[in-house]
Amino acid sequence: MNFDYSDKTKELITRLDTFMQEHIYPVEQAYIEKIHSNSQQENTRWRTPEMMENLKQKARDAGLWNLFLPHEYLPHGAGLTNLEYAPLCELMGRVMWSAEVFNCSAPDTGNMEVLAKYGSEAHKKQWLEPLLRGEIRSAFAMTEPAVASSDATNIETSITKDGDHYVINGRKWYTSGAMNESCKIMVVMGKNDPTAARHQQQSQILVPMNTPGVSVVRAMAAMGHYDEPVGHAEVLFDNVKVPAANLLVGEGEGFAIAQGRLGPGRIHHCMRLIGCAQRALDLACKRVESRIAFGQPLSKQQSIRERIAQMHCDIEQARLLTLKAADSMDRYGNKVSRDIIAAIKIVAPKMACNVIDQAIQMHGAGGTSQDFILAATYAYARTIRLADGPDEVHMMQLGRNLIKDFNSCQE
Repeated sequence: MNFDYSDKTKELITRLDTFMQEHIYPVEQAYIEKIHSNSQQENTRWRTPEMMENLKQKARDAGLWNLFLPHEYLPHGAGLTNLEYAPLCELMGRVMWSAEVFNCSAPDTGNMEVLAKYGSEAHKKQWLEPLLRGEIRSAFAMTEPAVASSDATNIETSITKDGDHYVINGRKWYTSGAMNESCKIMVVMGKNDPTAARHQQQSQILVPMNTPGVSVVRAMAAMGHYDEPVGHAEVLFDNVKVPAANLLVGEGEGFAIAQGRLGPGRIHHCMRLIGCAQRALDLACKRVESRIAFGQPLSKQQSIRERIAQMHCDIEQARLLTLKAADSMDRYGNKVSRDIIAAIKIVAPKMACNVIDQAIQMHGAGGTSQDFILAATYAYARTIRLADGPDEVHMMQLGRNLIKDFNSCQE
């Protein structure tokens, strides 16, 4: 593997970093304060601040738009490989909300990839094109409160054929993106045939947010954070009726679609978490040099130096594994790369949790406050240990695959 970024990637890193320095970091706190202000009023709580639209236009003008889309989706995106996108996604991860500026935020990225790969021409025109232009947002409804959703085959939401329509009944929660005012469409995973083979029982279907029978029950907090203005919703589907044409691919294809969607989504989270952790380390280095305790800067304490060194080592290890996974996906595809994708999904969130926790400790009480981004980034990192499959599932599957592969080689 070549550890040097290509000239194309280096040029994009420079452009993106310059954009962050000029347009994102200077308004970071103002944006957070605006969100907080909006959250005090129910009618504005889930409304994206106007300044986001101004930043998005600047990103479009700068040619920093839809950077996540690979070559097959040109001319809509930058045509980057996973390896080329990795350092850019990491840069965006340094500011929690900045990915939306470049139309590279979850769950929209995964939903756009699903629509581009599995959607009909009608789906693409109605939903994908507005998403690509950043005019609307979307949600992904998979997790359910009544079952262990770490096993996706447990999902109970029903998708029943009724003539030229499907009727959907069930309850979802942590439906990412569904609280936002701009969210217009959900990708919903449910069960259409409980008698089919275990991984052919599920389907995915498009459900507009304004469909009769769709009720947003409440916003769900993650580690005390409601993630305004995007949010995570508990959603009730009560005899929700949509055209049969809204089904993606066909009945029984839901699990396969989910696996195709989650590969890139998982590694994108890991890329962003590298950025979160690196920002935490940078803030810690600044903090320990400026705070005086017991007559000298914290940076003079041996224990602080050791922790800073370990944080750096942990980030570098996770960064290298992320890049190796991205390179493998580019070369061999997501299916062949499943083990290394699982490995980085295990490693990166744990690493980010540990690094950010150390940075919080070095900031003292301030590290837990709204004056720094650390508490919010810790909540994000801890949540990702569950999102897109909990640690235990990835470890179970990775261990199973490694044992199987080793023993098959001995035969």
